Amino acid sequence: MTEAYIYDAARTPRGKGRPDGSLHEVTSVALSARLLNAIRERNGLTGHAVEDVIWGNVTQVKEQGGCLARSAVLASDLDESIPGLSINRFCASGMEAVNIAANQIRGGAGQAYIAGGVEMMGRVAMGSDGAAIAVDPSLTFPTYFVPQGISADIIATEYGFSREQADSLAVESQRRAAQAWAENRFAKSIVPVRDQNGLTILDRDEYMRPGTTLEDLGRLKASFKEMGEMMPGFDKVATLKYPHLDRIEHIHHAGNSSGIVDGSAAVLIGNAEFGKAYGLKPRARIRATAKIGTDPTIMLTGPVPVTEKILKDSGMAISDIDLFEVNEAFAAVVLRFMQAFDVDPAVVNVNGGAIALGHPLGATGAIIIGTLLDELERQDKTVGLATLCIASGMGAATIIERV
Repeated sequence: MTEAYIYDAARTPRGKGRPDGSLHEVTSVALSARLLNAIRERNGLTGHAVEDVIWGNVTQVKEQGGCLARSAVLASDLDESIPGLSINRFCASGMEAVNIAANQIRGGAGQAYIAGGVEMMGRVAMGSDGAAIAVDPSLTFPTYFVPQGISADIIATEYGFSREQADSLAVESQRRAAQAWAENRFAKSIVPVRDQNGLTILDRDEYMRPGTTLEDLGRLKASFKEMGEMMPGFDKVATLKYPHLDRIEHIHHAGNSSGIVDGSAAVLIGNAEFGKAYGLKPRARIRATAKIGTDPTIMLTGPVPVTEKILKDSGMAISDIDLFEVNEAFAAVVLRFMQAFDVDPAVVNVNGGAIALGHPLGATGAIIIGTLLDELERQDKTVGLATLCIASGMGAATIIERV
């Protein structure tokens, strides 16, 4: 089988996903195009250099509607002969774009791809696409649908995680993210966003809240308690699905859940021949990919079974993995992953995660692959695993190995 190598990984800084965020005036297409240009320039790509641009984005309406990937190619300096494919696997869209590209290369369908994603959450609101699983009673009722925040609280209740544990993980995420920026650990991957005059709009993740303490977080109200206990009564839906739970413990709030942000990320993937043609040295190979479906009500437990699957499929053990990136959609997701595999917290999300830095839905999967690669290189480690939970009950994972 043809090997799929990572030659480059880049991302924009993440801007606050609201009107006062630094990237609020930048469209999804424009931000994507700027990142595609950066990949082109950093690697000297010319002509029909890649087979396709596979681009994840979740809320595919308004400016993120149509085939955003093709629009981004046309707005960039890439050759117009390069097509574009937009995909949506919710929070894992950026990772799935990378995994699809890698598996296309493995199967001989082209020598190289640019894969990644974008989400401008401050411009195109999460949920504004009216997903059937959230609004169609013929689907919501039989699947016992609850919002993701309730699902996170179900995980905390089911597996015994306390508010203090969740808040402690959040404080540590903030500390690690601040340290990563202080030590320029993201420098290799960050592509500053500039305006048409070349003036810098954003060159640093701006969602972080360095100095956050347990006392600060302790003052925050649980975000999903009211929607759980009052109408439409999602706690009741949860206890109908899981009658062994007497009640749902609501521990999640804005401080221990992922941030709403704008951002984009891209990964350049190719075979050995592509690298030789452009004089590029591979940084890692994509050793394995996996995806799985899970219980749609508790919804966010996917990182555990998909990790079990990817390890089994690749003939590996958890002890073979040097570093982990587990998307911090909610604190309980990461706590459950570490509990299930008895993983040392010191090797999970070394540079903080989405609680501190934000979660631009369609881009995050590609972001954490790039962050994982950078950290493997910084620590001179070899093998890393990145994984995400996914809305409506799924999980995705990628194992990379430095070469």
